[in-house]
Amino acid sequence: MKLLLDTHLLLWAAGEPDQLPLPALAEMEDPSNELLFSAVSLWEVAIKRGLGRAGFTVDPRLLRRGLLDNGYQELPITSEHAVAIDGLPPIHKDPFDRILVAQAIVEGVTLLTVDDVVARYPGPIRKL
Repeated sequence: MKLLLDTHLLLWAAGEPDQLPLPALAEMEDPSNELLFSAVSLWEVAIKRGLGRAGFTVDPRLLRRGLLDNGYQELPITSEHAVAIDGLPPIHKDPFDRILVAQAIVEGVTLLTVDDVVARYPGPIRKL
């Protein structure tokens, strides 16, 4: 199964694995799953790091390299993803989370999240 990890799961996997919920860890360690990260997550890290936000101190270049080196596949942002946001209900205002939801829907992959609000979207989303 193809699994798109939300930004928090990626950050925890890369730097604070003890923060990962056990169900997330089990999914990530299952060799039958293909792990994906979105370019939007790196964009979010770069922006929030630049703003000095807590929890976003990792260099996005190093994060990307580490994810690729550990077998994650990168999911670029396309115009199809961008226009799919228009069809989403107004559940969440965070633009990064909304594009992750749109990507999961358009690509037919499961979005793994720890966010209760993101999990309320219809589509292939699983709250861990």
